[in-house]
Amino acid sequence: MGSDSDWRVMSDASQALTELGVPHEVEVVSAHRTPDKLLRYGREARGRGLRVIIAGAGGAAHLPGMLASVTALPVIGVPVQLATLDGLDSLLSIVQMPGGIPVATVSINGAKNAGLLAARILGVSDAALGDRIEQYARDLEGQVEEKNRRLKDSL
Repeated sequence: MGSDSDWRVMSDASQALTELGVPHEVEVVSAHRTPDKLLRYGREARGRGLRVIIAGAGGAAHLPGMLASVTALPVIGVPVQLATLDGLDSLLSIVQMPGGIPVATVSINGAKNAGLLAARILGVSDAALGDRIEQYARDLEGQVEEKNRRLKDSL
């Protein structure tokens, strides 16, 4: 993430990955304040065994795109809502990548879905993880049915 203040949003990605048993790391890397660290992090990520990067950033939100420009790994951008512009600036910054530098983008503050998308990407080549993701979907279905039952019972 671009700043430790983004953790309030990005912790949802970490929680989703933890619940699915996906090992991951958390790092503050600022595209503007630590550009050398950003370049090192992105260029060395694949060699260190990372397979997907989730990058959250607010405001100008250059972190996801800059990381995507220096790594062959899939990058998922999370626009982090700040006090101004309701995060629309971040969303537009991340989603408007030039051809050749793809960044998957989730909703504003959508870190949970970023974690789930990263797990799905990894689950393509990890059958056990794929099974856990399918179980997660079944659990969601059960939760919806339970909510439906409670609603009907309250009428």
